[in-house]
Amino acid sequence: MYRAEVSRKLHLPIHAFVFAFKPIANSLVDLLFYIQFLKSIYQLFLRPGKKLKKLGSWAVVTGATDGIGKAYSFALAKQGLNVVLISRTESKLKEVQEAIKSKYSNVEVKYIVCDYSKFDTKARETVNKGISGLDVGVLINNVGLGYRYPRYFHELPDSEVQDLLTLNIDSTVWMTRMVLPGMLERKRGAIVNMSSGSALYTLPLLAQYSGAKSFIEKFSRAINAEYRKKGITCQCQVPFYVATKLAKMRKSLTVPTPDEYVSVAMKWIGYPDALAQPFWLHGIISFVLENLPDYVVAQVISSMHLATRKRGLKKDARLAEEASGKKKA
Repeated sequence: MYRAEVSRKLHLPIHAFVFAFKPIANSLVDLLFYIQFLKSIYQLFLRPGKKLKKLGSWAVVTGATDGIGKAYSFALAKQGLNVVLISRTESKLKEVQEAIKSKYSNVEVKYIVCDYSKFDTKARETVNKGISGLDVGVLINNVGLGYRYPRYFHELPDSEVQDLLTLNIDSTVWMTRMVLPGMLERKRGAIVNMSSGSALYTLPLLAQYSGAKSFIEKFSRAINAEYRKKGITCQCQVPFYVATKLAKMRKSLTVPTPDEYVSVAMKWIGYPDALAQPFWLHGIISFVLENLPDYVVAQVISSMHLATRKRGLKKDARLAEEASGKKKA
């Protein structure tokens, strides 16, 4: 009884303090929310883009022949940067090279053929040789790979598991490592690592993809913290769906085209924001998801992915049946 009374008396001043300052605490939280809101409005709609040519005369873009990578290649050339295109299909690389040159005759465009699913020592040496000696001011790590459709992790073939690691993680790590020494020497540069909104949430049936993209987010944050004071920024961009071949999505209100996405994403490059979601409607989606319990988000996403998985399995079964019929014929 005595101990309980002493305990109550000892805690009373703390409770009184908390009660007295609760309105102030609430007001402080509200103030911080409005400051963050105004900051977001400024970043999304008012903040001017950097003059990226000041960072260096060359930009390197991986996965440069389709989707976001292709859009970035044109946008960077428009700013007057020379561009190194890297992808696996030479015919597509030549096509994009000629298209950029015909539109922006004042820039140089070179390409390097590289299959990032086989990014071994020899492939890394080829790429490193191709960009060696260039004043690389911007690197866009865009190449990546997703699931063909949502599946349980044990259902993925070993080859796909390895490709998801190599294309999403190895490419980003090694390309970043290649450009950093030159950027450090010049004390300027910007690295953009393309991740995905899937990095931020629990995604059942896309476990390895979201895990790989989460690695890119953490890696980018740490690299940005290490090198920001040395004049080099590393930014992880985390869009939701963009209408690309990888996403298999059509353009809609919340699904921009690659050109639409890149037109706003370019304005974020070179700023010290470690994490960026340039398309404003994606930001609203994130705000909603972040204010829901994680288990609710995971359950909703799981239901959506199970439905997509069912359609994917049916398609695979149909294709297998057709292939079997052709062999018999």
